[in-house]
Amino acid sequence: MVTNNHVIAEADEISVTLSDDSTFKATVVGKDQKTDLALLKLDLGSRKAPLPTVKFGDSDKSRVGDWVMAIGNPFGLGGSVSVGIISARARSLQGPYDDFLQTDAAINKGNSGGPMFNMDGEVIGINTAIYSPSGGSVGIGFAIPSNLASSVVDQLREFGRTKRGWLGVRIQTVDEDLAKTLALDKPRGALVADITPGGPAEKADIKPRDVILSFDGKEITEMRKLSRVVAEAKVGAEVDVVIWRDGKRRTVKAKVGELEEAEKLQSAAATSDNSAAPKGQTLDTFGLTLTEMSAELRDRYDIPAATKGVVVTKVQENSTAAEKGIRAGDVIVDINQHEVKTPNEVATRVKEARDAKRKSVLLLIDRQGDLRFVGLRIDS
Repeated sequence: MVTNNHVIAEADEISVTLSDDSTFKATVVGKDQKTDLALLKLDLGSRKAPLPTVKFGDSDKSRVGDWVMAIGNPFGLGGSVSVGIISARARSLQGPYDDFLQTDAAINKGNSGGPMFNMDGEVIGINTAIYSPSGGSVGIGFAIPSNLASSVVDQLREFGRTKRGWLGVRIQTVDEDLAKTLALDKPRGALVADITPGGPAEKADIKPRDVILSFDGKEITEMRKLSRVVAEAKVGAEVDVVIWRDGKRRTVKAKVGELEEAEKLQSAAATSDNSAAPKGQTLDTFGLTLTEMSAELRDRYDIPAATKGVVVTKVQENSTAAEKGIRAGDVIVDINQHEVKTPNEVATRVKEARDAKRKSVLLLIDRQGDLRFVGLRIDS
């Protein structure tokens, strides 16, 4: 197993030199770009003596403050050992499946692929990246946890590729305002913004505006955790998904799909709207100017043909909407689970919420195909 698989991305066979300077041919069994891992099969040729090995430990048991030892080949100097502690867990750099261990043990260029040991001599991580403006170690290094690596390696060994779990939802973070709007006790879980047609979530009757609180018995404390938990689930397994809907907890059964096959389900029907652009209408409550959808507005804001709703054409500075990041070109798809197609419908839904003594409304916003919920306070 190695990291930095961009080195072997186009190769099916490479040469591998071990620490004792012996060189062997290796066949690439499989590789995974998302975690930067690859599995190699060595051809030992006439060598009779077995290669020395190390074993994986349980990275989930590692705690911040635990001592670790990193081994690598920094700057081509040869085998090097550095020690430090685990500084943080569950770090994310850029990918949805990132779950790095952070360490202050010196890691430099050339360390990638090297093991990170705990004090019991078990590999609990694979050195993979550093944060450094200078290119050298500044005490912020990252390692792939052994439990994540083990899962990927097992899949590469069995299938020659990864088979990650897939639920078929677009999700977003639950902030304080959304938690209040949804009657949650505190910000937690992952808010479902959109459902992939034909995906596992749709078949399980999971809907936009649901908050996923637990997946397969694992509590979803924050949005990013759901992606990792689903990815680690066994494809084809039927699991319990606990959701929050209309102020109540519900449990549904979902059959885990396969992420790598999910792209085949991604298709959207394109339709055109040739109506002329009517005059905008201002909604002072939120500081928004809203306009009915038109072909001209689609061209101006690059709005996908399949998107339906009311277009935001202006946002007042320092307004409630501006504070929440709403901007011109966003499309309001629905309010409090009611579709809207005209500015008047938006105003009506806001008035209904105010008359019902609600303190906020929940908007579903489409930004060039990316759906997200936004909770807006209603001024008294």
